[in-house]
Amino acid sequence: MSQVTIDSCHSRWVFDTERLRFRRAPKGPGLDLLMAMTDWRPYHELLIDPDSDSFVVVLNDAGTRMLRSWRHTEVVCPQCGAGRTEELSVDAIAH
Repeated sequence: MSQVTIDSCHSRWVFDTERLRFRRAPKGPGLDLLMAMTDWRPYHELLIDPDSDSFVVVLNDAGTRMLRSWRHTEVVCPQCGAGRTEELSVDAIAH
């Protein structure tokens, strides 16, 4: 299977580009990635903007149904403001 995986601020999107289907797994504390993953859903086209962090999932042939999101960036995400996750020691948490 040919796959494309994109992380947005609140989900991991997995696209099966051969079968034109995708599934999404919400991210967050206490979520088991496999348990929260949606069923496979069909899509018509995946458009990834090379000049920005946006992407569009076109759901039908007419292009009238779409999902738009943004890739979550690792340094400081301009969409959600989150930065890279850092490991903290128990002493650092206590202070």
